[in-house]
Amino acid sequence: MTMLTRLSPLAAGIVAAMLVTCGSVAAKDLRYAHVGAEGDIQTRYAEEAAKAVEQATQGRVKIKVYPASQLGGVAEMVDGIRMGSISMGHHDFASLARIVPEVAVFNAPFIYRDATHALHATDPDTPAVAAINERLVKDGGVRIIGRIYRGARHISSKFPVKSPADLANKPFRAVPLELWVSMVKGFGAIPTPVEVAELPTALMTGMVVGQENPLTMINANKLYEVQSHISLTGHMHSVLAVFINESVWQGLPEADRKAMKQALSQKAEESLQWATEAENNLVGELKGKGVTFVTTDSGLDLASFKTAVMAQVSKDFPTWGPYIQQIEAVK
Repeated sequence: MTMLTRLSPLAAGIVAAMLVTCGSVAAKDLRYAHVGAEGDIQTRYAEEAAKAVEQATQGRVKIKVYPASQLGGVAEMVDGIRMGSISMGHHDFASLARIVPEVAVFNAPFIYRDATHALHATDPDTPAVAAINERLVKDGGVRIIGRIYRGARHISSKFPVKSPADLANKPFRAVPLELWVSMVKGFGAIPTPVEVAELPTALMTGMVVGQENPLTMINANKLYEVQSHISLTGHMHSVLAVFINESVWQGLPEADRKAMKQALSQKAEESLQWATEAENNLVGELKGKGVTFVTTDSGLDLASFKTAVMAQVSKDFPTWGPYIQQIEAVK
């Protein structure tokens, strides 16, 4: 005889309701943080993913999104997810490098053949990501469960940039992560860490002469107001990791975890479509806003960028070889 059958019908009903409620609260309301601005693909992704997850789990999992650094910058967000004060969020894979340094390999410049390869190679179920995930769970209590494709990253500046020589010894914005510092050194510039919320001011005041991001971010953050040129280097395919606190994840029923991953995977594929369409349209749109594009036809030396950047990254991250081979093997 169970506890509920020993109670009166009224008492049993109250206890059953309490058990259902207590068992679902933790899994039902998740706080999702990111630093993206309104209009960016990552912001659209988070909003649509929240709705897709709620629908896929029939309302059992509800996600409230906190965009635009509302819950802090990148470091604060990652720490919050590790502690559980924030349930989940997204940012560059390299934002988790304080837990597992090799995770930054998924943001490495010049390692993906194209956008489709970048999306497939960062699927959480691929061997490389799965191996990293085991270490993230063990050492940081965090798990990658999805990804977002934001587009190729390009250099924007206050003057034409055609080769690393044009940036020599000039302050250039680096995402406050070791990989970006290494890459900007490869650009020939002086890495200057700047949080995304402070970037427009840093560019306007001359604290940095340039930065690099997808065209969608450059447009959404109105960087064209403080930058005159964009060099179409495409040095990185920007893929962001979606990650969650492991205790929160294990607190969800298996069926809801499966439904959630499927919903996020579908949105990842859609993000690739969004980014491709947006980039095709944004070149013309940004030209109309006064931006001058530097391309290989107008003297952009991509080979010199690739050679210099890959040499610097290989020097700074010598243990990445096996992961790069796994990434290259993905079809």
